[in-house]
Amino acid sequence: MNGNLQQETKTDFWSDAAACWQRLPNKTFFFGLLAAWLALFHFLGNSILGYVHSSSIFVWLDSAYNTSKESDDGYGNLIPFVVIGLFWWKRKELLALPLKLWWPGILLVVLAAVLHLGSFVVQQPKLSTMAMFLGVFGLMGLAWGWAWLKESLFPFWLFLFCVPLSAWLLPLTFPLRLIVAWLATTAAQLLTIDVVRNGTQLIGHGGKFQYDVVAACSGMKSLIAIFLLATVYGAILFRSPKRRLCLMALALPLSILGNFIRLFCIIIAAEIGGQEWGNYVHEGCPFHLPGLGEIALVNLIPYVPAFLGLFWAGSWIEKKFGKEKP
Repeated sequence: MNGNLQQETKTDFWSDAAACWQRLPNKTFFFGLLAAWLALFHFLGNSILGYVHSSSIFVWLDSAYNTSKESDDGYGNLIPFVVIGLFWWKRKELLALPLKLWWPGILLVVLAAVLHLGSFVVQQPKLSTMAMFLGVFGLMGLAWGWAWLKESLFPFWLFLFCVPLSAWLLPLTFPLRLIVAWLATTAAQLLTIDVVRNGTQLIGHGGKFQYDVVAACSGMKSLIAIFLLATVYGAILFRSPKRRLCLMALALPLSILGNFIRLFCIIIAAEIGGQEWGNYVHEGCPFHLPGLGEIALVNLIPYVPAFLGLFWAGSWIEKKFGKEKP
């Protein structure tokens, strides 16, 4: 029974995909130009040949995402799949539009080419990455018109998350570290746990334990991931920009809350069992699952308040202001 259902679902998917492909006009025109555009960024996309000795922007991006396990840009690997999935989700709405050639779209492509040229000269591959996606957006407008651009602005703008922005966001990490350290210290003192805070350093009574909320523990990675989740969830649940922005605005407080809970768990463990227990929790309370490898439970804590908070907020907004018409 389950096998028949899976086979039927698979058949329906490919039938639907084939039908959508047939209805899409100007396919050869768009994908031919797209291949040429991406080839430009493969052969002349990166002018910094020191750390990544390749002229391909795709090799440079792969290095930015995957060179270090601690990279805050690793989510960029997932964004194309998220965007493609959302385009598939909106396929009926997009294909119902009056799709036709729209020559003003070439202005976006020219603008993207100029941006890439300038970025290539001054060795700014991040800006070249933005130019690449802007050019693809312009090609979609050229092939399918203004109505397509308007309706596909979301999810297409999510490609912004493919740009490695962690280095540009570093100034935000220190205030986040201070806020989380202050919250954890205050909560610990309310429980009569003797903790002294010195900037981002937390020191237990008599030096029983000592931790520093370093940049990697600022919560920037969870903030970006939660903001992305809030953006996608808001776009799927609501059509109103105000409601979507409301959910997106929750990303910062929910990220701080999750990171505070994680740090507070570390302090409690260190108070009970000393530095060794605190270190174990700091590493995420790792345990091994057959077939899945090592799982770090505590590292998932920052995301739990985000999931619960976003789902609760979406439900509350619907109850408070009513469901939107499709």
